[in-house]
Amino acid sequence: MVAAMTKVSMILIAALGLAGCEGDGSPGATAELKALGGSGVAGKATFTQQGDKVQVAAELTGLSPGKHGFHIHEFGDCSAPDGKSAGDHFNPQGHQHGAPGAGAHPGDLGNIEADANGRATLSLVLDTITLDTGTLGILGRGLIVHEKADDLVSQPVGEAGERVACAVIKADAGDTQPVVKAPS
Repeated sequence: MVAAMTKVSMILIAALGLAGCEGDGSPGATAELKALGGSGVAGKATFTQQGDKVQVAAELTGLSPGKHGFHIHEFGDCSAPDGKSAGDHFNPQGHQHGAPGAGAHPGDLGNIEADANGRATLSLVLDTITLDTGTLGILGRGLIVHEKADDLVSQPVGEAGERVACAVIKADAGDTQPVVKAPS
């Protein structure tokens, strides 16, 4: 009987240990995108630290088929019906707008492409942002989906058109304070 209980205990301990290993313990953040202006666009983006890089993954619905600009913006404020309260693209170093990566500003996530049913996914790894509130930190900032494709060259924002969804990027653990525009 004791041997059977020990075996059950060992199995239970192993199962609990594996359950705790679902995540790798890396810091993470989430943005729950909500429609702007009755667009019907919604979705979720996750940000996961991977060493000195950040994995960005997104799933959206309600988009028109085709490409849509996808950007991190200065402020974690989605209160305006047109999303303009999120400010401009996140660009603390004054870089030119472009494709994600070196040389472009950290807010440039490129485009997310919707299929004929309006569904879109994105997976991207970046070394131009961090999951904190430092200079390149995105916690508390806005995430915006645009109505049109980002052309990746026009300055300062890629001619991606109106904003159709907005979210605040929040840490998965703890309380995230939205970055707000300083009073003038």
